Amino acid sequence: MEFGRKNHLVVLRKRDNGLYLGESPDRAEEAVLLPASEVPEGLSEGDEIEVFLYKDSEDRPIATVKTPPIEVGSAAVLTVSQVTDIGAFLDWGLMKELFLPFKEQTRKVREGERVPVIMYVDRSGRLAASMHIYSRLSPASGYQKNDKVRGLVYEIKKELGAFVAVDGRYFGMIPSQELYERIRVGDEISARVLRVRPDGKLDLSGRKKAYAQMEDDAEKVISVIKSYDGELPFTDKASPEQIKAELGLSKAAFKRAVGRLLKEDRITLGLDSIFLKKQ
Repeated sequence: MEFGRKNHLVVLRKRDNGLYLGESPDRAEEAVLLPASEVPEGLSEGDEIEVFLYKDSEDRPIATVKTPPIEVGSAAVLTVSQVTDIGAFLDWGLMKELFLPFKEQTRKVREGERVPVIMYVDRSGRLAASMHIYSRLSPASGYQKNDKVRGLVYEIKKELGAFVAVDGRYFGMIPSQELYERIRVGDEISARVLRVRPDGKLDLSGRKKAYAQMEDDAEKVISVIKSYDGELPFTDKASPEQIKAELGLSKAAFKRAVGRLLKEDRITLGLDSIFLKKQ
């Protein structure tokens, strides 16, 4: 049985306080309790059930049919429910809150704050959380260039990029030159794999391949022109910095989008402006 994860267990015996579950009848001494308040109807001895295993406030093994947003080795954003003299406690949807020790905090946290953390098993065998996510992620395997992935942004360094826990478990980073969208720590994002490094780390982009991204970029340009009452006060000859600041696009992506809109006859180019055509 693995604590901090989902397990498929067998109902060994039924009691008034709930069901006692285990891997097999011949290992009944290792049974774990599923409290009566969580027992689904119709279960009998010998039936199999999927449960999440953790330890209660008295450090006793306990099962739950609830699915918390985090498990051992994975990252998630959790809310700080309280800060005490020994550390912080996080709400993860179970009776016993998840402990975040002071030594596992990258900075002081506040009650009510949502923080990205990864779950691990401490030296005493208890489940705990850490804000030191990078050091606890795993090398990726099975990913290929252009794969679509989900990830959690847990750190941003302007000179390097955004650090992402891919599928909650694996090393990923969006390089600074790929950071066109405004993202923040704690954001859950979709991304595309640019490169799989030999060490198992993934370089990512929040953008689709150029030909697939062009339509989205063109609509973004139209939206920004509308916000300027139909006249964008610069063209594709503007500096990359201005284009990125105004539209969140690279200069190349902006030029592709403008070219598409010209071809569709939705805009006209002036000397120093782009005009929205009335349809």
